[in-house]
Amino acid sequence: MKHFYNTLFLNNRFFYFLGGISILFVVGFFIPVFFDISKVLLFILVVLVLVDIFILYNIKNAITVNRYLPERLSNGDVNKISMQLQNLYGFNAHLSIIEEIPFQFQKRDFIFNLILSNKEEKTIHYDLIPTKRGVYLFGNINIYACSPLQLATKKYILGTEKEVKCYPSFLKLRDFDFRAFNNDAISYGTKKVRRIGHSLEFEQIKEYVSGDDIRSLNWKATAKRNQLMINQYVEEKSQPVYSIIDKGRAMQMHFNNLSLLDYAINATLAISNVILRKQDKAGMLSFSTKLEDWVVAEKRSSQISLISEALHNIKTDFSESDFSTLYAVVKRKITHRSLLILYTNFETMDGLKRQLPYLRALAKNHLVLVVFFENTELEALTTSKSEDVLGVYDSIIAEKFMYEKKSIVKELKKYGIQSVLTKPENLTGDTINKYLDLKSRGLF
Repeated sequence: MKHFYNTLFLNNRFFYFLGGISILFVVGFFIPVFFDISKVLLFILVVLVLVDIFILYNIKNAITVNRYLPERLSNGDVNKISMQLQNLYGFNAHLSIIEEIPFQFQKRDFIFNLILSNKEEKTIHYDLIPTKRGVYLFGNINIYACSPLQLATKKYILGTEKEVKCYPSFLKLRDFDFRAFNNDAISYGTKKVRRIGHSLEFEQIKEYVSGDDIRSLNWKATAKRNQLMINQYVEEKSQPVYSIIDKGRAMQMHFNNLSLLDYAINATLAISNVILRKQDKAGMLSFSTKLEDWVVAEKRSSQISLISEALHNIKTDFSESDFSTLYAVVKRKITHRSLLILYTNFETMDGLKRQLPYLRALAKNHLVLVVFFENTELEALTTSKSEDVLGVYDSIIAEKFMYEKKSIVKELKKYGIQSVLTKPENLTGDTINKYLDLKSRGLF
């Protein structure tokens, strides 16, 4: 009985009819004929409500639903969710479906209204765009069912709670794969440069033949065999590439509901996939006051899974990033020359100069690529029309900060440090293009 009371609701239509009958009762005090009509109408209304309740509760589980969730959510991307409903009533059911989506989306009115005919099945599709990594809890599905009379409503609490983890953006990996392996995309605007010399990866000692590089003569083997012997080398195809994510407070600015840290994490997963497809070794690490989430650069099949798990757990402590610790640990642990893709953010030249000694030190043994961000909000200020003196001041200051960003690129180039200055939404594509450019030029 308690369940019955908790699931039964009277609709607005019932109260509208009841209000109209009440008015007739009042009129009936002055005109007796309306009093008798009111009693008849009230009796009919009560009977119809009882009939409506009976047909709603006559079948125990008349509405069924199956919710189909992805195994994991992709951060910053459109994730498709679907619900399959079936009506087992013998009449057209008017349904209002309230989906208990995770609180992170902050949607309190996530309601679907539809009509299902007898024995009809229907699938509802909707999209969700998460903007935070973590665990998302999907609750129950609340369905309010009415008969064609629409005087009473029965509430169904269906579905089961399910937790789904949100990982860095993986849905776009295939798109970036296509870009990375499309010949036009690679060659357009990129000059192919032939490498001079050879790598230091030794293969074998063989007899000298005409045309071999005499600089590779092995004099010890020549003396031992009494004929010219030469060291043979092979081109080293698998180069280590590390994505280094600054998770300090400089990366906590938000653009389009995603923080710079999340943009960097999404880009790291995408470029790691391209790196592995290009037969290089992909690795990553993050840092603020210390180095964490270290994944050694390898070329194994499980590498993307390891990187994805490490990226999923990255969180910030909002502290000032310590580049000296980054340099010390990288110098000790990464002994082979590698491409270091550093995702960070410099707003001013002073901010760069504080960290420049450590970047220059890293660049002595590795190829360093600094990836930082344009402030699109400042760009909007410079392009908007100023209506007063304060607006002119804002526009001038915004242009000054934008100029400093471009000065940072020139300052890094002066010391042989590669850089990418990009808008947050273009980060992944621009970083992949830069990696392909550096690889085609043989710089690492």
